[in-house]
Amino acid sequence: MSRRHELEQHLQVLGEIRDIMSAMKNLSFMEVRKLTRFLSTQRRVVASMESAAADFLGFHPHLLARQENARNVYLLLGSERGFCGDFNEALLLALESHRQSHPEEQAAVIVMGYRLSATVMGKLADDPRVAAHLDGPAVVEEVQPVLKRLVDTLDASQNRRDSFHPLRLTVFHHHPDKSEVNVSVFQPFRQFEEKTAHFGHPPLLNLPPPAFLTELVNHYLFAALHELFYSSLMAENTRRLQHMDNAIHRIEKDSMELSLKKNRLRQEEITEEIEVIMLSAEAMKLR
Repeated sequence: MSRRHELEQHLQVLGEIRDIMSAMKNLSFMEVRKLTRFLSTQRRVVASMESAAADFLGFHPHLLARQENARNVYLLLGSERGFCGDFNEALLLALESHRQSHPEEQAAVIVMGYRLSATVMGKLADDPRVAAHLDGPAVVEEVQPVLKRLVDTLDASQNRRDSFHPLRLTVFHHHPDKSEVNVSVFQPFRQFEEKTAHFGHPPLLNLPPPAFLTELVNHYLFAALHELFYSSLMAENTRRLQHMDNAIHRIEKDSMELSLKKNRLRQEEITEEIEVIMLSAEAMKLR
């Protein structure tokens, strides 16, 4: 096989890879568009819950659970799919940095995302603090069932304990507008513990205040985790868009260079063919 034919085959392979990457880029772009709407709506839901909690705790601050003996859980929101750069490695670096700065915290680690799980198994395979590996969402429609599995895992962990401890959930996640990993500590409504009431009368409730706060905390955690999952998934797809853009640009650059080489080889072949024809013509004249 001539060198030119090898280059043609290589160019064909690069074109197929470019088409696949373009399709992946378009899927990520569509996912970012969907997540933009979901994330905006979810942020409004979380803000409305926080407003309701502030009004309620202005009259019932004593109902917040004590946090001295809280059960610490670290949640790492990684990627389910690849092609997103150092997305997962950055989470592990943030976890290690947090552990070094908070050596007194003893926490179980829950890992979300197939790709992150593979990275963790390579680096933290023997770490007994890694309590669970769960599949993460690949698209926005998978966020709710994934969250249900997470809540079931947290409940099962709680039920294995002899006594109840309030949950302090520390989430390591990416934000679409920031390059560094965010560390969000969930201690629901703790910021309103000493908030003064803005109204003269407490809110009218259909439930006793302790039961109302328990339900509100549960709904708030679920809503806030939705927001974090959407944010992480949007950051992942944004990274993938950038990764695909760079890869497609490199492929196009390589394809252009190979095309130039192929054209030069074809010109050399044509030149050789012309020389052969001319030599044959000269030989015919000599006869």
